Amino acid sequence: MCGRFSLTLPVDAMAQMFAALPANNLPVTPNYNICPTNNISAVVRGEGRRLVSMRWGFVPQWYKTLTDGPLLINARGETLAEKPAFRDACRSRRCLIPATGFYEWSKGEGGARLPWYIYRDDGTPVVFAGIWQRRDKGDALLDSCAIVTTDANSEMATVHHRMPVILSPDQWGLWLGEEGKGAARLMQPAPDGVLRKHRVGVAVNSNKAQGPELIEPLEP
Repeated sequence: MCGRFSLTLPVDAMAQMFAALPANNLPVTPNYNICPTNNISAVVRGEGRRLVSMRWGFVPQWYKTLTDGPLLINARGETLAEKPAFRDACRSRRCLIPATGFYEWSKGEGGARLPWYIYRDDGTPVVFAGIWQRRDKGDALLDSCAIVTTDANSEMATVHHRMPVILSPDQWGLWLGEEGKGAARLMQPAPDGVLRKHRVGVAVNSNKAQGPELIEPLEP
């Protein structure tokens, strides 16, 4: 799964990386502790690619309010096409969600939550597979999204049994639907060796914490 992540890329760098037209209301970066219900940056397909702002927390059409049901920040890839909340989005509203890295927690003695920071071994941005939804209740539009998850690879399984689906640049077009059908085959764990991880301090356990020190390796 993925419950927190960081993004330090400037807007112009993201726009260039994805060859996308940026919106004028994108969240400020850097942000070292992006939390559920925050607005995040995402790439969608329209007349060309667009870099837009979305609420992290998918809101199904039948929710009367944003809190009318569970907070859906992740969507299991194995059941994506079957779940009523996600099946339409997985066919026609897929997105890319950029990150610098993400956090996961293992269990320590006495049930303590031990945070890890996970990032690409080659230093390039992490790009999550996502799905999105537009809510229009007559007052205002709200675009919301969820990160697609899969079983953890053997390296990540030492921390958690799930991980986000991470896409390489040659897979972005297929996930967005620019290259026809076949996106389902992308919902696999990243190969071992793609990601690195290190323990970080427990300050990130607070959703109010900020700053680059959150991703610094924990000293032995």
